[in-house]
Amino acid sequence: MGDVEDVRASQAVRLFETLVQASSCRGTLQAFSTLCRQLDLDPLDHHNFYGHLKDAVRSWKVQALWTKLDKRAQNKVYGQNGACSGTRVLVVGGGPCGLRTAIELRLLGCKVVLIEKRDTFSRNNVLHLWPFAIHDLRGLGAKHFYGKFCAGSIDHISIRQLQLMLLKVSLILGVEVHVNVEFVKLLEPSEEPDAPGWRALVLPSSHSVSEFEFDVVIGADGRRNTLEGFSRKEFRGKLAIAITANFVNRNSAAEASVEEISGVAFIFNQRFFLELRDETGIDLENIVYYKDQTHYFVMTAKKHSLLEKGVLLRDFPETERLLSPENVSQDALRSFARQAADFGTGYQLPALDFAVDQQGRPDVAVFDFTCMHAAESAALIRRRRGRRLLAALVGDSLLEPFWPMGTGCARGFLAAFDTAWMIRGWRAGRAELELLAERESLYRLLPQTTSENISKNFEQYSIDPATRYPNLNSCCVRPHQVSPRTTPPAGPPWAGRVGSGRGVWGSGRDPAVRPGLLLAWCQRQTQGYRGVRVRDLSRSWRSGLALCALIHRQRPGLIDFDALTEDDPAGNVQLALDLAQREFGVQPVTTGAELTAGAEPDKLLMVFYLTRLYQAFRDPRDPPGDSKAHTRDPPGPGPSRPSAPGWSQIVSVSVSGSKEDENRASGVFSPAVSPAPAGRVRNSSDPRSSASGCLRRWKGASVSLRSSSARRHAPWSGEGRGSQLCRLSELGWSCALWAELCIMGGAVHYGRSCALWAELCSTKRFSLNMAARGDSGIGQICCGSGNNSGCHFSALIRLIN
Repeated sequence: MGDVEDVRASQAVRLFETLVQASSCRGTLQAFSTLCRQLDLDPLDHHNFYGHLKDAVRSWKVQALWTKLDKRAQNKVYGQNGACSGTRVLVVGGGPCGLRTAIELRLLGCKVVLIEKRDTFSRNNVLHLWPFAIHDLRGLGAKHFYGKFCAGSIDHISIRQLQLMLLKVSLILGVEVHVNVEFVKLLEPSEEPDAPGWRALVLPSSHSVSEFEFDVVIGADGRRNTLEGFSRKEFRGKLAIAITANFVNRNSAAEASVEEISGVAFIFNQRFFLELRDETGIDLENIVYYKDQTHYFVMTAKKHSLLEKGVLLRDFPETERLLSPENVSQDALRSFARQAADFGTGYQLPALDFAVDQQGRPDVAVFDFTCMHAAESAALIRRRRGRRLLAALVGDSLLEPFWPMGTGCARGFLAAFDTAWMIRGWRAGRAELELLAERESLYRLLPQTTSENISKNFEQYSIDPATRYPNLNSCCVRPHQVSPRTTPPAGPPWAGRVGSGRGVWGSGRDPAVRPGLLLAWCQRQTQGYRGVRVRDLSRSWRSGLALCALIHRQRPGLIDFDALTEDDPAGNVQLALDLAQREFGVQPVTTGAELTAGAEPDKLLMVFYLTRLYQAFRDPRDPPGDSKAHTRDPPGPGPSRPSAPGWSQIVSVSVSGSKEDENRASGVFSPAVSPAPAGRVRNSSDPRSSASGCLRRWKGASVSLRSSSARRHAPWSGEGRGSQLCRLSELGWSCALWAELCIMGGAVHYGRSCALWAELCSTKRFSLNMAARGDSGIGQICCGSGNNSGCHFSALIRLIN
């Protein structure tokens, strides 16, 4: 009996070693499948798999790996692998950041399914690793899977090797990995009883992943990011052309003696670059050389040099045409890269034969990194028919790196930890807006991180942000700033949630709008637009131009209305539906193709959808059903100006926890966290909207902020720059006045402001700090609630003289 057990134990060790030594994605998955089958392990039993594998594979060599993984899993933040027990997560993308996120979520106890479009890891390019990332990977047993990992002073690793390492750790911990599976889109829960929850449409559609229901989805598929609902910002700088080249590393003694170039820029070593230009005609801005599984070079070349060397055939002002495959000579590109590599290494490399990429071609490429993208938000919450879904981005989907800084892997790992922390809070039942606000606060911090300004105590690192970021301010984004990123439950017109399309902007108690008033509002909003004449709530909307006109009225920059044509009604409708969902949180009730399929759209459907647009666009202070509830006047002479609901005397109002938001304009907020430039407010003839009229309506408020006499009698220190704290009661102003000022400026969302100010009123610990500077009419008002730092707001109100 003992001999049989010894044979089985020996077989288990041998099978596990095959998994450890696998050198490809397919080979790793095949070795893992064989291991599970031979040892009778169920890889779908995510909760018990790791423990069963440890029991089956016992040897002194493997024990070192178990010790490291056990030490990581015992961190109190994981709650003994139960902090997120019951949470089901889909990770889209098997890159380093997707795999690293999956590992953290498994340690938290989640059921994790990861899908990857390809079945090969073929990227030879090398990643620079910050010290914390090296320490982190060593803690996951990196040396066990790759003995050369960061030996000596080496601080880099090839993307392919890093993926293999993280894939093996993921499988060992119980992550379910599927390759050759492409994510298409999310499938919302249906209305049928006992219908499944959130799922994904994948290719092939018959794959078992199509039946997987999840509560959380992570987008980690790179800059292509297929997760809907996330807007992206573009950063464009001066033209920068990069060249990457990978040469075969034969690991000879001569190659081993060649020194790496960790990063040389022209400004720091002008002699090197001038000699390179004089000798070869190659003009570079910087160059990096890493020795890994390949000899990896990356450099920034100047355009004139590429043209002179024949790499670029013709000069074009457009970057896309300049670097298009038809305009690049591959032979000249290979010669350019080889010459630069030879000179950079002092001609010490004995041979410079190109490694091959996954298509079998020489691994050399030229690309533009002038333009980089970043998501405008890191996470959002969706609700459909009582089912919640938390969606988040990591890696290049969230923030594209600037390669000369070597930030991609490090910031990707930090974002993975931050995302895992958010999911932990999600499972613990934290308030949704509070959770999203904290995540966005951390996301704002991410682009500022360097290897020098994060914590140096790597041993204490965990998914808790406080262990990684010194002097962390996790409240720089306030809950009301992220509210548009939650999407409310969708429902049919008879469900009594007509105003739900506005998300948390609305109070949730808005009554339905009568069709007659709705039609009048639509006619007023679309008045003066070419090709738009709204006569009813069905046929007039078929061309899609009227829907686009409604959106253009609110945000002219979103649509080039003059470019629209009546010949593409389905495209027009779909454009409007997509923009309304992305920018205003109004969920579509149909598609462009379906709405334009018949002679006229379904009237009930159109009334329902237009009502939701009305609720999203109108000023929340206007009476329900008021046909004049709008945020823009019809087109008239002169340039159009941004909308701002409410008080005509307020130029801009912002309630924010960060200085950069102080100029954010009032109005309908887009889902972006980043502040928009302050806009001008249209004048109004309505006396109720004037500053003086507004103030006089409140008991005890007999002063005007624009009045110099008011400033003399107010209990702040005169007309100079001085200021002092005073009780609201000393001014005779009710707290409701302050709430109205915020609401009318559009700075505080209506539903939240009422509850917030009710809470603040109950504390009776208020202070009003007004600083009047000369006759400029600029006042800064700060309100605090005792020692409760969580209830602190600031608003900057600019009054027109």
